[in-house]
Amino acid sequence: MADILKTIKEALPNSISDAAFEGANIVLYTEDKEFFKNSDEKIKQVVSTIKKRIELRADKKILASEEETEKTIRALVEEEAEIVNIIFDSQRSTVVIEAKKPGMVIGKHGSILSDIKKSTFWIPVVQRSPAIPSKITEKIRSVLYANNNYRKKFLNDVGRKIYNDWNPEKKEIWARVTFLGGSSQVGRSCLLLQTPNSKIILDCGINPAITDGTERFPYLDVSEIGDINTIDAIILSHAHLDHSGLIPFLYKMGYKGPTYLTPPTRDIAALLQLDLIGVAYKKAQFPIYKAEHIKEMVRHSICLDYGEVTDITPDIRITLYNAGHVLGSALVHINIGNGLHNFVYTGDTKYAKTRLLDAAANRFPRVETLHLESTYGAKQDILPPMREVEERFMEIVKETIGQKGKVLLPELGLGHAQETMLRVEEAIRTGKLPKIPVYVDGMIWDINAIHTAYPDFLSANVRNQVFQDNNPFLSEIFKRIGSSVERKEVLEGGPCIIIATSGMLVGGASVEYFRHLAEHSNNVIIFGCFQAVGSLGREVKEGAKEVNLEKDYGNERVKVNMRVETMYGLSPHSGRNELLQFVNRMQPRPKKIIINHGEVSKSLDLASTIYRSNKIETTVPKNLETIRLK
Repeated sequence: MADILKTIKEALPNSISDAAFEGANIVLYTEDKEFFKNSDEKIKQVVSTIKKRIELRADKKILASEEETEKTIRALVEEEAEIVNIIFDSQRSTVVIEAKKPGMVIGKHGSILSDIKKSTFWIPVVQRSPAIPSKITEKIRSVLYANNNYRKKFLNDVGRKIYNDWNPEKKEIWARVTFLGGSSQVGRSCLLLQTPNSKIILDCGINPAITDGTERFPYLDVSEIGDINTIDAIILSHAHLDHSGLIPFLYKMGYKGPTYLTPPTRDIAALLQLDLIGVAYKKAQFPIYKAEHIKEMVRHSICLDYGEVTDITPDIRITLYNAGHVLGSALVHINIGNGLHNFVYTGDTKYAKTRLLDAAANRFPRVETLHLESTYGAKQDILPPMREVEERFMEIVKETIGQKGKVLLPELGLGHAQETMLRVEEAIRTGKLPKIPVYVDGMIWDINAIHTAYPDFLSANVRNQVFQDNNPFLSEIFKRIGSSVERKEVLEGGPCIIIATSGMLVGGASVEYFRHLAEHSNNVIIFGCFQAVGSLGREVKEGAKEVNLEKDYGNERVKVNMRVETMYGLSPHSGRNELLQFVNRMQPRPKKIIINHGEVSKSLDLASTIYRSNKIETTVPKNLETIRLK
């Protein structure tokens, strides 16, 4: 077994006091101040030999005191940067600087950070403070730095496992994927990727439209998994509960390994999972896990930016790319066996530029097998041009307001709600809609806050607005609703727009509004997101004139007299044409495409069309089916 740390130490004799892993990254510590300041060329030589990322840090023995370092930081950084917090991670010789204007902390070409590093020997890490205060982001950051010894040991153990069989010349490889959920359905997405050395779980969600029974969860009791600690890593594509909702349960069952994801996905997933617990308690149900298990997920998270390449096992390397679906959503490029097979897992995608996000990436170094969602994959799922959809949306809203009615927009708290807010804000600001109250209810506001903490993941237009203190999410037209008293005032008040979770009318504030507004014909409910089979939203969308709310409200029957509209084209998923364009324009072209995450008819329809038009092998697996990749 090759000892990569020994190889590095032999290349840098007498300069390194300690060497450790932080996941796939290698961290060296030195007590030599001159070597710390002037080692760039020597480190580069070692990196070129081992082809791995190395970071040099100062040993604790030569670090300036925390008090002295904070004084230095505040002296070097102008007050206009608005430093909110300075957090010292002494176990890793890093200091986290949270500021409202991080660019002013970094300085031109990183000059200020360089000065901090050279004068204090601490490694400065800059984070943006959310424009909207975010309790969840604050709690997550405190969890990551509260027990530095544990976090340091965990990351080192992950690295040792990755490099345990480090052998870049090894060629023997096979790979297969088993579908544990999400095949021929939308919900409970979960894949198991296996190689001779690795077991990786890709997403692990619940079916949000089903409240109980085995159909709600993935098949985690399969023999391929066995002991939960035979799993090497979890990769989470994005935060929606049908992809993330069961991950804390794995930690409850004893999993101690890493979860790889983007920083905003980590924060939002934790928020949605906490809300899932709250909803269970409101329904007098026992939650499937507790807040402490979500905390475990956070403690074991390893965050990656788009384009960042990292090994996660001895024979698997991943790179995340923008999926265009929601904030932080990622396509996962998986390099198996040192390039012998390349698999792209798309999760959920939007191959079109929206107000909130750029279009999904579809250019990769190499691809042999592509996984592709099919939520809107059928022939009838041709989404109309966005301009036409938005004009129709404005017409419906104006007609309803003219009738003194209320507009109810049930929204997914993540992604869809923010896109809707940007659309409504622009329409009112430019006079396309009258100046009416816009009420925001549910967890949307908290998710907005996370958006403001990670503007680099947003489209250029919204990012610039945030940077220029013209944050559209802070527009005065939006009024946050946070209590039953405020909700009652909205219902008793005049014409308005109500944006509320959940998007499928499965629990949440939107159900309460629907309950009161449904019987009045001057009101309208507009569905813009996918309505899963079994959800109340699906029932209303398909024309039910009376629905049962017994699960939440004790056998109450509600008549549906309100206007019901479905706005195709507002979805954060790709429509059929976008899915076909994604494949047609993809570089390089894959040799095999696996279709899932869609009702069976949609998956089969999309698969047959891709095969006929591109002559690419396509397959639509069933749950529990295994497909050989290599």
